[in-house]
Amino acid sequence: MRILLVEDDDKLGFMIQYKLGQVGHQVDWAQMAEDAEDFRGAEGYDLYILDWMLPGKTGLDLCKEWRDQQDKTAILMLTARDAVQDRVNGLLQGADDYLVKPFAFEELFARIFALDRRKQTNGYEEAYSLGDLTLNPLTQEVARGGMSIYLTKRELQLLAFMMRHPEEVLSRERILTHVWGSGTEVTLNAVDATVKLLRKKIDDPFDFKMVQSVHGRGYRLTDKGEDDHD
Repeated sequence: MRILLVEDDDKLGFMIQYKLGQVGHQVDWAQMAEDAEDFRGAEGYDLYILDWMLPGKTGLDLCKEWRDQQDKTAILMLTARDAVQDRVNGLLQGADDYLVKPFAFEELFARIFALDRRKQTNGYEEAYSLGDLTLNPLTQEVARGGMSIYLTKRELQLLAFMMRHPEEVLSRERILTHVWGSGTEVTLNAVDATVKLLRKKIDDPFDFKMVQSVHGRGYRLTDKGEDDHD
């Protein structure tokens, strides 16, 4: 899962990011509400993990604001508050689950798994479409012009990211961070190689090329305009 962690405690934030990375999640870590807003504006996430007691704007404030903006991304609240009324307040503001500090990482993993399973059951992660290209994140089915296309897991992650940002020029660095995760040892050459493979599957059978290079800037996914392949 792609996770945004908002936690101001240096030690705990580092450990959560590290532990979740070990089990295959990609985690961006913000320590302030303002930084969290920047991350959220630039990326798409499967889960937000919000610490309640942030300095300034709290995690509960973020939860309420994002729900008011119709953001349906799952939210897990972390807090030292264990009173029943506190838990009720968090849930009423839009949180999906609640974990009291200190906690065992096994429980954190289990709650994340449960939220992901609930999301798939509810089916609120809608299919993406751009022109004649479609991607269903739940079934991982990709099709263009009615033709089914098989993609590897990494190619699916790349295509999903690009379809969340249609027509937007995405730098190689930004793609690397989103698809492979921050702190990865993979080089930018992996981005170019994966884009090349994706382009072969998405574009080669068709006259119009949707996966386009923008010289010196990165890549974009589009259903209009002329391409500028390197």
